[in-house]
Amino acid sequence: MVVAVKKLKSESKQGFEEWQSEVNFLGRLSHPNLVKLLGYCWEEDLLLVYEFMPKGSLENHLFRRGSAFEPLSWSLRLKIVIGAARGLAFLHSSEKHVIYRDFKASNILLDSNYNPKLSDFGLAKHGPTGGDTHVTTRVMGTYGYAAPEYVSTGHLYVKSDVYGFGVVLLEMLSGLRALDLSRRSDQHNLVTWAKPLLSDRRKLCRLVDQRLEGQYPSKAAFKVAQLILKCLEVEPKSRPSMVEVVETLEHIESTKGRLREGREHNSLASSTTSNVDR
Repeated sequence: MVVAVKKLKSESKQGFEEWQSEVNFLGRLSHPNLVKLLGYCWEEDLLLVYEFMPKGSLENHLFRRGSAFEPLSWSLRLKIVIGAARGLAFLHSSEKHVIYRDFKASNILLDSNYNPKLSDFGLAKHGPTGGDTHVTTRVMGTYGYAAPEYVSTGHLYVKSDVYGFGVVLLEMLSGLRALDLSRRSDQHNLVTWAKPLLSDRRKLCRLVDQRLEGQYPSKAAFKVAQLILKCLEVEPKSRPSMVEVVETLEHIESTKGRLREGREHNSLASSTTSNVDR
């Protein structure tokens, strides 16, 4: 049986807490869109043993170039984000709400059929209980994906995960990293730069990943753009729940648009993309 093994660095203090978190959460939670923890070792070396995910991370498929990473089709991208959204929705609706806290493309792993599974529960945390709306905790995670209220106050909401999902959905649509200092200065932060394009149907084609080569239905792309904007709302309460996100994405997937529309929009975009550093 092929497995994946993660070994804790002996000098890592923070890593022990993350190792414990992974055992505690993945040892108790089971869902088709969460990676399976097969076992662990706490004698001498601290090890975690997972099911092996042959296709690697979503991050590699979106951003790596080369024969090993063919561009993901529109339908595959939707399949992956829907599965990832289902995983988050499961965490949020579990008996003790679980906030994942580090939702990003590198933590979404793909099996041989491109079924996505959330991995790395080292930063996961139980959500608020009783009448509380949030938990207050030390700010951790990945810059560019973390929700603004969490970064500025340390207040962590269930819907802080929804913001992170919106960022990954934007990466899926654009094929661009959330944060990339090699881009033009006004494009370093993808969310800041992309928001005006997401809200304008005519400009959206400038943002859609050119590796799709126009092979996407433009109406569906615009619906995805609208969902991204909702997920990226500044106020947590204004963001949709992950259950609502799943329903919206499933509806978009079930509505078969004409690829010809995407090709037409892509040809219109060709004259404008020269100013966009990719």
